[in-house]
This record gives sequence, C-alpha cells and structure tokens, in this order.
Amino acid sequence: MENREQDRDKTLITDPKKINAAHENVQLIEWEDFDNELARLWSLTSALKEANEKKQSLQEKLQSLIQVKNESLNKLNELEEMRERLEARKVFMANMSTHCKVATEDAKKQEEMLSTEVRSLLVAGTSLSEANRLLTEERGCVKLKNVQRKLRARQQYMISQVSLLYPVKILVGPAQEQELESYSSSSRLGNPSASKPVNQGSLTILGLNLTLLPFTKMSFFTDKKEVQRSATALGYVAHAVSLIASYLQVPLRYPLRLGGSRSYINDHASSIDPASSDLSLDTTLSANVKLAEFPLFLEGQDTTRAAYAVFLLNKDIEQLLNFIGVKSLGPRHVLANLKELLRSVQSSEYIDT
Repeated sequence: MENREQDRDKTLITDPKKINAAHENVQLIEWEDFDNELARLWSLTSALKEANEKKQSLQEKLQSLIQVKNESLNKLNELEEMRERLEARKVFMANMSTHCKVATEDAKKQEEMLSTEVRSLLVAGTSLSEANRLLTEERGCVKLKNVQRKLRARQQYMISQVSLLYPVKILVGPAQEQELESYSSSSRLGNPSASKPVNQGSLTILGLNLTLLPFTKMSFFTDKKEVQRSATALGYVAHAVSLIASYLQVPLRYPLRLGGSRSYINDHASSIDPASSDLSLDTTLSANVKLAEFPLFLEGQDTTRAAYAVFLLNKDIEQLLNFIGVKSLGPRHVLANLKELLRSVQSSEYIDT
C-alpha cells in the first residue's frame, strides 16, 4: 500500500490544469509544526494499515461463512429430497398395505368358498358311496336297468318321430313305394355278412331319390332338377342325423350346419396347421384347428368337395350305428345306413340291450 502511494507521489504531472490545482491544494506548514504533522500522518498511515488488515480478516471470515452457508444449503436440499423420497415410500407402503389387506380378505373368502365346496364334495361323496352301495345290491341293479330301459324307450319314441318325419322307403315300381323292413336284425356286430345293402338308387327319403352319380361325374348335360332333388334329400338326411345324434346324446365327429338343401358338414382334420406338430405338448389342439366346411349340394360347388361331404355324412351315420352296436352297410349307402339306424333303434332288441 505504501509502495503504491510512493509510486503515485513520484508520478509526474504534465497537465497544466492539474499542476495549477495541485499548487492551489498545497498546504504550507511551518517548520515548527512539521513534526506534529509528520506524527499525525504516521498515525493515519498506521490506522489505515490496521483497517486494511481488519478488512482482509473480515473478508476471509465472510468467505468461510459463505462457504459454510452453501454447504448447509446443499445439506438442506439433500435433506428435502430424502424427505420427499421418504414420503413417497410411505405412500407406497400404505398402498401395499391396502392391497395386502384386500388380498387377505379375498384369500379368506376363497378359503371359505373352498371349505364350503369341500364340505359339499364330502356330502356328495357320501351320497355317491351310498348310491354305489345300493347299486351293488340286487335291487339297485334292477332299478338301474329299469331306468336304462325307460331312457331307451324314450329315445326309441323320439327317433320313431324322426322316422315318421323323414321316412326312408324302398322304391318298388314307377309309382309305388313300400317300407324297407327287409333288413334283418342279423346286422349286429359279430354277424355282418347276413345283411345285403339295397341299391342306393332304389331308396327314397320323404319321396325323394338320392342319386350319387352327379357327385362323381358332373357334366353340362346333367339334369339340374336331379341335382336339386339330391341336395334336398341330403338336407333331409343331415337333419335326421342331427336329431338322432341329439336324442342318443352322441357328439358327431363331423358336425353339421343345417340349411335345408344348402347344408354343410364340417371337418377338423382337413384344416389342421402342419406347423402345429412343432408346438409343445401342453398346447391345446383346439387352438390350431380350424373347421373346414364341405357342401352337401352340387350347385356352384366343386364335385370333389361335395362328394367328400357325402362321405363325411355317411361317416356320421356309421358313428351312430357303431354306438348302438350295429355294423355299417358300406360307405356308399347313405340312405341304407340311415334306414338301418332307424330300424335298429325302433326294434325291441334296442330296449333290451
């Protein structure tokens, strides 16, 4: 500080105005007062030095206080963030506690329902055991056979109504028809050779003849009315088969979509995705199977698909024949197989079996 003042005193003033102003400010001191003024100047210089030192000390203390203040502010910010996280954690724990209570209540309800079902199963098991005990007795077997005979009698009655609704007859002359009762009951499984199928063309259903020739060979000269009559006859057969299957409580292997002379039959196996064989074993087959429909009529359809539909319809009739223990008459005898099915169910042997 003193060096800067000495340097400032040594600087030459060249500006005339400043020189005149300096001369004007010059204070004349008597020689006798020079010591006093010098002592006063020295004391002022010492006081200025002490003031600068105090300033420097205060500046350092202030800087340290500012640093401590900044650190405390940072700590406060961190503490505020931790407090916010803590509040969020409390809210999360409260939600978890609520969900836990709800889950516990649901578990208790399910446990109560399960215990009720277990008690019901125990009661049902006791009843079943009692029923089995009664069935093992002689009276129980008789009662079961009586119930079965009543059920078969009811089925026989319902299917006889189907036979009246869709009568299958044999065509004897140009304008005469008679009931086809010539099939012997010897067509039961174990003695299939005793029955001879009647010609498909000689059978009618509800007065309509089913001709399968157009299904194998379709040409421009094919009689359109004959094609329509065959489609109508197949619609009758499909409806009759559907009713008989429902009465016998047999799910058909090839389901039918009834529509009169525009009926369809569905096949599962023909549309299974080949890539499904690469799936895991626990994958259900129904997820990879799509129904393929085949028309039971020829008009506007491919003859191969229509012939395959007739083949599937005959397979459904064979399934019903096998269910009651009767041998099929062959794959080309739709009406003959249907007639045999109706005759077998309406016979007295059906009730006694």
